[in-house]
Amino acid sequence: MRRLLETLKRENLGLDWRKRTQSKAKVKETVDNILDNGLPHPYTPELFSQKTEAVYQHIYDSYYGEGKSIYTQN
Repeated sequence: MRRLLETLKRENLGLDWRKRTQSKAKVKETVDNILDNGLPHPYTPELFSQKTEAVYQHIYDSYYGEGKSIYTQN
């Protein structure tokens, strides 16, 4: 998960990323790709989809762009 977050911060979570359809799609694609390489293969396609959607939703809800998140102090 650390690799996923580092990649997203470096490449995808720019200013106002949540307002742009293309930016949101890139974040979702990055989540899918990194989890596809990191999760065990016994995951069914349905379970994989549920897991990637849950991770994406957490990122969407928690990371605002430009390094800002619910975890950083203002």
